[in-house]
Amino acid sequence: MQTRVTRVMRIMRLNNSLFMSRFSRNLRIKQNSKVQQIFLVNNFNRPQINTNIYRFASNINNNVNKLSTNEKKYKETKTSWIYTYLPSKLVPYALLARLDKPIGTWLLYFPCTWSITMATYHAHLPISQSVYMLSLFGVGAFIMRGAGCTINDMWDRKIDSKIERTANRPLASGSITPFQALSFLSLQLSAGLAVLTQLNWYSIFLGATSLSIVTIYPFMKRVTFWPQLYLGLAFNWGALLGWPAMIGSSEWTVTLPLYTAGVCWTLIYDTIYAHQDKKFDSIVGVKSTAILFGDRTRYWLTFFSGSMLSCLVLAGYMNENDWPYYFISVMGAGSHLAWQLWTVNIDDVVECGRKFRSNKWTGAIILSGIVTDIAWQNLNK
Repeated sequence: MQTRVTRVMRIMRLNNSLFMSRFSRNLRIKQNSKVQQIFLVNNFNRPQINTNIYRFASNINNNVNKLSTNEKKYKETKTSWIYTYLPSKLVPYALLARLDKPIGTWLLYFPCTWSITMATYHAHLPISQSVYMLSLFGVGAFIMRGAGCTINDMWDRKIDSKIERTANRPLASGSITPFQALSFLSLQLSAGLAVLTQLNWYSIFLGATSLSIVTIYPFMKRVTFWPQLYLGLAFNWGALLGWPAMIGSSEWTVTLPLYTAGVCWTLIYDTIYAHQDKKFDSIVGVKSTAILFGDRTRYWLTFFSGSMLSCLVLAGYMNENDWPYYFISVMGAGSHLAWQLWTVNIDDVVECGRKFRSNKWTGAIILSGIVTDIAWQNLNK
């Protein structure tokens, strides 16, 4: 490729010499005064071969640039720990489950922790039981987040291949076949079921009902501008599940506001996330709240932030939480959300990705407030 480009550039320099010689012969200068000069060019025709060479060289240079860009992206991808520590045959499956991007697991896990710790506070349960359940739900969140990614990529493999950010995903790039992905999904769901069966029967039934929402979520981006709402319904199911896993029954006056707060939270962070792909999504026909809200995104996210905080207040009131919950969980989360909305640039892809990932701290702040409230409760027994 380098030799070919060099040869073409030599031909271009030779042709330019001929071109300038012809230009000089056809250039006449008529001087009307000492200050003004008028350049008249007669019978000037640029040789056709010169245009063709320029076009040919331009195509070669563009291809070289594309190769360089793809090589750079490939090297950046190769820096992931997955390529260092996993056998090459397992790499596509690890990428399919997004093992290199743990933010999704955190966002799925935190609503579970809120519910578990709220139940601990309500029923004065032993810390050991809470730690065990938090660990169990952590494993479940890790497994089911990967299963959700597999389902999503199976639905979207043709769309992903048309979008720059997702074109290298295993199914979109052809690294694995749909049948291999389906087999991997069966393994993931089996592992998730093994975790679910560790809970009581009420929780097993409640947890199983979420699978239908997880399955249809990728389809919703084709028919509605609110797929983020459906993602919120699926991603925050743990807010409904954690409480009965601890106690054996649901306290809907607490878990429903907690669940609604989580749904509003998902609408916030996933709308920011969707702004990364809004240009490509508009071209391929994928719908999202980012496209729907457009320039009014900040106003909508402010509304969802207020709704989320109101639901957290309601859940704490119904659960009879003390001041640490309101000071840390509610006010702390509100401050972090305000920072996100104040500083995010929805037209900057890198900035949107950074703000999206920062939401793990929003979830952690809410959890820390509940844990602090439990500690305060134990100190004042």
